[in-house]
Amino acid sequence: MSQRSKLTVAVVGATGAVGRTMLSTLEARDFPATEVIALASARSAGSKVPFKGGELTLREVSKDSFKGVDLALFSAGGDRSLEFAPQAVAAGCVVVDNSNAWRMDERCPLVVPEVNPEALAGHNGIIANPNCSTIQMVVTLKPLHDAAGISRVIVSTYQAVSGTGQKAIEELSAQVRQMFNMQEPEVAVYPYRIAFNCLPQIDVFEANDYTKEEMKMTRETVKILNDPSVKVTATCVRVPVYYSHSEAVNIETRKKLTPAEARAILSAAPGVQVVDNPAMKLYPMPIEAAGEYEVFVGRIREDESIANGLNLWISADNTLKGAALNAVQIAELLLEKDLLKVKNPKAFL
Repeated sequence: MSQRSKLTVAVVGATGAVGRTMLSTLEARDFPATEVIALASARSAGSKVPFKGGELTLREVSKDSFKGVDLALFSAGGDRSLEFAPQAVAAGCVVVDNSNAWRMDERCPLVVPEVNPEALAGHNGIIANPNCSTIQMVVTLKPLHDAAGISRVIVSTYQAVSGTGQKAIEELSAQVRQMFNMQEPEVAVYPYRIAFNCLPQIDVFEANDYTKEEMKMTRETVKILNDPSVKVTATCVRVPVYYSHSEAVNIETRKKLTPAEARAILSAAPGVQVVDNPAMKLYPMPIEAAGEYEVFVGRIREDESIANGLNLWISADNTLKGAALNAVQIAELLLEKDLLKVKNPKAFL
């Protein structure tokens, strides 16, 4: 990784579950920042967040927050990103954004470093971090697509409450306590109780009766793979798990790929760990993926209903590889490739 004599990094939304994980990931990976600035809303300004054995004092994010900042990692929601990311770019700061605001914008590359690092070349100042459920799926699909050509993907997700944020984590805990104490669980974050339940709705419903989350997976997968011939359909479900999303993925390939061949390909793929031994009851689980960088894949077996099909089961930490880690890996690539520069500060104004 190339080094700069001075490198200032801002984390926007540093009080949230992903923002805090961005800070801890910068620390854990020894990212070469000279200064790290923690930004949040006005109500959080002045409070502290832990970093490198000490604390950072939170500053209120504003249009003037990015003067002298080289890189900003955004995890503050789409509205805040639409408001402040263009201001950051105008100040000469490169933005890696974790919201949905810029993912399908043609000016912004949508990047998973193990899958399409070449997309970073020629960026305009904002790089989009894909949806958490999309990231872990495409890390697994890309090497199989390269080997056999994927024509269709059917995915059902089992997504942890941390994907919604800190308030959802707290609500699940509160509901479990309330139910064990024979109390009526309080519902605020989700439309129904999440404790001991599954909700087949993540985000709002669109006109086609798919949820926004499901359409994110469809659209983002095609953009990341840069192959509109790949057809994707998704059903996204929220489950009462704190950390790590899991996915049941069915793929149809143009070329025959056996389970043994798929295991060999995935075992050599970057960012992937194969856990697949049915006889020993070994397969990926969210409790094993939590806190880990890799995407875990197992239950690799032939789909016997079609000529060229495979079934996979995938688990990964949604706050790490699904968000914070992927953003930091993008930042590392920007440094390595000497791409941490804004060519046109007015590109998004």
